[in-house]
Order: sequence, then C-alpha cells, then structure tokens
Amino acid sequence: MPDRAVGDWLTRSRRRLSRLKLAPGADTLGRVTHVADGIAFVSGLPDARLNELLHFETGQSGLAMTLEPNEIGTVLLDEAEGIEAGTRVTGTGEVVRVPVGPGLLGRVVDPLGRPLDGGEPITAESHEEVERPAPAIIERDLVRDPVETGVLVVDALFALGRGQRELIIGDRATGKTALALEAMINQKSSDMVCVYVAVGQRATAVERAIEAIRQHGAPERTIFVVASAAAPPGLQWIAPAAGFTMAEYFRDRGGHALVVIDDLSKHAATHRELALLTRSPPGREAYPGDIFYLHAHLLERAAHLSPELGGGSLSALPIIETDAGNLSAYIPTNLISITDGQIVLDAKLFAANQRPPVDVGLSVSRIGGKTQKPALRDVSGHVRLDYAQFLELEMFTRFGGISDARVKSQIERGERIRALLTQPRFARLRMVDQVALLAALNAGAFDEHPAEFVTKVRSRIPRHLDNSVPKVVAAVTQSGKASEDDRNRLVEAVRELVHQIALEAGTSDDG
Repeated sequence: MPDRAVGDWLTRSRRRLSRLKLAPGADTLGRVTHVADGIAFVSGLPDARLNELLHFETGQSGLAMTLEPNEIGTVLLDEAEGIEAGTRVTGTGEVVRVPVGPGLLGRVVDPLGRPLDGGEPITAESHEEVERPAPAIIERDLVRDPVETGVLVVDALFALGRGQRELIIGDRATGKTALALEAMINQKSSDMVCVYVAVGQRATAVERAIEAIRQHGAPERTIFVVASAAAPPGLQWIAPAAGFTMAEYFRDRGGHALVVIDDLSKHAATHRELALLTRSPPGREAYPGDIFYLHAHLLERAAHLSPELGGGSLSALPIIETDAGNLSAYIPTNLISITDGQIVLDAKLFAANQRPPVDVGLSVSRIGGKTQKPALRDVSGHVRLDYAQFLELEMFTRFGGISDARVKSQIERGERIRALLTQPRFARLRMVDQVALLAALNAGAFDEHPAEFVTKVRSRIPRHLDNSVPKVVAAVTQSGKASEDDRNRLVEAVRELVHQIALEAGTSDDG
C-alpha cells in the first residue's frame, strides 16, 4: 500500500475515534448453578425482577419464577439442551411478550407465537405482555348478548353470554372437549374470533381438535395455541395467559372473542410441578398457595367492555377434569367459585349413550336467561323443571310399575325431552330450530309418537323450516323474537314434518 494511502487511512481512523464517546460501563452476567426438569437455578443477577425474561448464551429463554437471596429459580421456555452449570445468563429487563394481530388467524402457534404449522413467520401487529391486568369493574358492561353454541341443552337450559366464564367439568373421556369445539364451530355464522388453547394434551388429541375446526368451523377466524404434553413445562405454564392476550387484541378493538382452555387441570398440575421444583412451600394437595390467585387472575380477564371502550367482549370456556366425579376436590371447587357457572358432564349419562351427557341437576349458568333471545326464553322456561321431575320419577319406577295416569304422562314427556336434548356431534341447531322444537314439545306435537320420532324430526327440522316457513325463519332469526302467530306457524310446520315421518315409517312397515 502506498505511503499516502496509509496516511489517509490513519487520518480517517483518528477522526472516527475522536468522535467516539467513551465511558465506563457494567454488564451484569449470571451463571447457571444447576439445571434439571425444565428448571435452571441462576446466580449473579441481583437486579432481576419477578417474571423477568432471561437469556442463556446457548440461545434459550427462561422466566424468573422465584427470587432467593443468592439465586433465581428460572423456568425454561425452551428445551434445556446445551444448558449446564456455568452457562452464562443475562437479564433483559423485559417480561414475556407474544405477537398479536390478524396475522395469527388460521395459524397453529406455540405460546410464544412461533409457528408450528410449517407456515411463514407470524406477521404481528404488535407484541403484548402475557400477564395483563383484568378490566376494572367500571370498565365492564352487563353480559346480555348470547354466545350461541348450537347445542340445545346448553342454549335452552344454561345459556352463555358474551363476556361470561363458563366452566366445562367432568371425568376423563366424557366429551368435554367435544362440547367446547361445538361452541367454537357454531361461531362460523357469527362475528366471534375463537382461540383454542391446548395445555398438556396429547398431540393426537390436539390434531383431532384442529381437524374438526377445519372441517366444520371457520379456521380462518381461529387461533390455535398449542403447548402439548411434550412441550417444556414453562410453555405449558404460560399458554392460557398467552391465549388470552391474543384474544384481547380483538376485544380491545370492539370485536368479540371466545377462548377455550383445554384444560386447566393440567395447567394446575404444571404449576404445582414448577412450584415444587423451585422450592415454593406446598399447600393443600401439594399445590402452592397462589394457585387460586393464578386462575382467578387469568379468568377475570374475560369481560364485556363498556361502550366507551368499544363494547368488545372476551368469553371463556375453561375445561377441568375430575376424578370419579369428585366436584369437591381442590382445583374443581376453586374454579367453580371463580367462574359464572358450570356445565357438568356425567360419566353414567355418557355410558347410557346420552350426548352431550349434561347433568342438568348440577349444571348452572349464573347469567342464564338474561342472555337468551326472547323467542327461546319464552319456550324453554319449564323444560328444565319438567326434565328434573322426570329424572326423579324415573328413579322410582325402578322399584315397580306405576299405574297413575298423570305420572305416566310425566314420564312419557320426560322421555321426549331427553330425546330432544340428545344431540349428535356436528348437528348444530339454529336458534329458530330450537324455538320450533321446544314450542312443538310444549304444544304436544310429539305426544302421540314414540321418543324415537323426536330424533328423526330434529335431524330434518332445519331444511323443513326453510322450505315451509322461510319468512318466519327470517323474521325470528333477525329480531330474536317470536310472536304468538310465529310460534303457531312453527309448531304447525313441525306437526307437518312429524306427520310426514309417520307416513314414511308406515309405508316402510307395510313394505
């Protein structure tokens, strides 16, 4: 290199160095003392905060869960591969954030918003904190608009509202997830965005749930947040909160969202596992003392916002699994007291082939009829009482025959109610279909036929009403109200269908 070129280079270098502002600095570094079971204990970060996001030099992230005088109990959000004693750790001063926005719709992601469906990286509108405060009382409005599930036993007897938290509870393999998926699928014809959060579920079960939404629902308006049983415990722990944050994006902009958490019993078990591993003192059933606060803080985020804040809503359907129908266990009683009601699924009813196996005696919605459309409220008022009386009378019939004509009539009516409330999967009913069936039941349209007729009528009622009384269907659907004349025309349409089915059955028998 010529001497002149070297001189020019030295001159430029001196100028750049003269412009640099040099000052002493300090960077706090921590080191892993030991790691096991998804937990890393870190020393040397005295300024770390609770729930702060920590970065490991091997590329993983962790969440500061416990702060001790000499070390931090860190929950890993990634696999622990490569992390060992002596690994350097740095604090970020930030909490865990997840991407939010329309770019998540139709995608399968993990609780940190990383795609699991093999698609393109998520295009986020912004990143919001996983742990967000619930709306204050003054920021909320009354829960009065319905969340229609298309399941007659729920919509007629335990109606759900936008902004409500309704617990789905039952033993293993009683159809809890199926009922929640029915509610999500029925939003295909509404303006609600759905978020399905899988916590600690088997990969095959999650795949079936996603496939059911894709086949029968509106996957383009659904977000799937998956932390399967094989995921790190830290991801399973933050999954429900991450799902709520993603749903709150739509609620805070005047939209409506429905969150299904499948399920909180596995989330509670994960919280207990992490708490014990980080040496938190155990309480009842070895759960830490903050388990009630954890779930209450989470579910309080479901709300119907006031008109001043846009009028959006976030509804929640948490699922909880019981052991041998024990509703008085620690976690079930906690969640029953937190939520606005519960739908109890009974294993005996499931074994008796009643779908969905809803126990009408133990189930309740603490908002109930206030969210029902007037047309449905007018015809469903006595159904629950009549059905409960039937179940009690049916129990006594096991001890011998009953000769009283009035009691026989009650039992026959109860059998028809049970047949009406038994509904196969993916056979959703519109509100006007439910009104027509219940009005026909009250009018005695099924009294001269066996209970099996009700099943045949229910499967054919939507098409028959559209063909026979389309104007009434349109009017009731649009207004949510049904005049006496509308109800009479709907009942007459059901009678015509019953007569038609009876003729078909008679022709078949003659043949």
